[in-house]
Amino acid sequence: MNVWSQINLFAFLGGAVAVLLLTPLFQLIAEKTGFLDCPQANHKGHRQPTPLLGGAAMFTGWILCIGIGLLAVRYSPLAWFSQALEPHLEGIRAVSPKLAVLVLGAFLAMLLGLIDDKWAMSAQVKFGGQFLIAAMAATWGGVKVEIFLTQPVLVWAVTVFWIMLLMNSINFFDNMDGLAVGTVSIAMGFFTVIAALNHQYFIAAFSALTCGVGCGFWFYNYNPATIFMGDSGSHFLGYLAAVISAGVTYFCKDYSLSRFPILMPLFILALPLFDTAMVVAIRTKNRKPFWIGDHNHISHRFVRMGLSRKQAVWLVHLMALTIGLGILPVFWGDFRTAAILVSQSFLLLLIITILQFALSDRQPDTREK
Repeated sequence: MNVWSQINLFAFLGGAVAVLLLTPLFQLIAEKTGFLDCPQANHKGHRQPTPLLGGAAMFTGWILCIGIGLLAVRYSPLAWFSQALEPHLEGIRAVSPKLAVLVLGAFLAMLLGLIDDKWAMSAQVKFGGQFLIAAMAATWGGVKVEIFLTQPVLVWAVTVFWIMLLMNSINFFDNMDGLAVGTVSIAMGFFTVIAALNHQYFIAAFSALTCGVGCGFWFYNYNPATIFMGDSGSHFLGYLAAVISAGVTYFCKDYSLSRFPILMPLFILALPLFDTAMVVAIRTKNRKPFWIGDHNHISHRFVRMGLSRKQAVWLVHLMALTIGLGILPVFWGDFRTAAILVSQSFLLLLIITILQFALSDRQPDTREK
């Protein structure tokens, strides 16, 4: 195992352990302060008030690990660690201002969701806050979604849209215990692999840390959840998913044998993006505000097909793994290989669509635990 693989492993384990240790503390704080998600106040299926500070627990563990990592870069007594980072110290200093902006953005995303969890902001105010956070990351954080665009204004607009889209998609997708955090953790694992293969060492470590944070929280959020991540957690994870996916390089003329790799983040994050598109279309068709929750998500449809909530969540996670593993070889495959794998992933999503809409309406939503 090379040095950077060890660093990625430490980042993953550090994030997981930090959140495993911190989450009980935030559960206690939520119970003492009344920061709870009460079943009569929403459309979720839980039966008792549940602590709602999961997002704060994840952010605290995440920022704590970043702080320890930065201290280790400067003061580590481990020779192998110092030697591995020495060629990159100049680059670390150069990107530090952008890293500070991205960390601030993550904090503001968590804080925006936390305020909404407590006082239920209007959709306009929430979207306005999301826009400001996304604009900050795109303007000063170095986040760019270029997809062969050359006009700076278009790049900026697409980047802002991508960040807002992921923040809302993960928010919408957080509709069953463990569903959103597990799906994002799987995606972060794939982004870690792609960044590592591409020698983007710091993005790989950043993604591995986020994966670990998600896995640590999943332990408490899995059905039956003892704490929810709330909008603070979904905004935090959605923001990081957008920033990390935009930071990974998928296409380079030096190694890319086709242009298909630029589709990889869309497929790795396909399920929350796909689910968002479907529920927005359904709500628009029914002349309802697209930001008002309902039970038309893919997970709810699986429950109406006869699965329990646990089974529905596991099925979504297995699909996320299947699509991610299927699309991963596109990174190094030739045109024919990439075309086949992209088509296969697209057809899998189509099969899922046909099944869920053909069968789900036959059974009522029992909100099984």
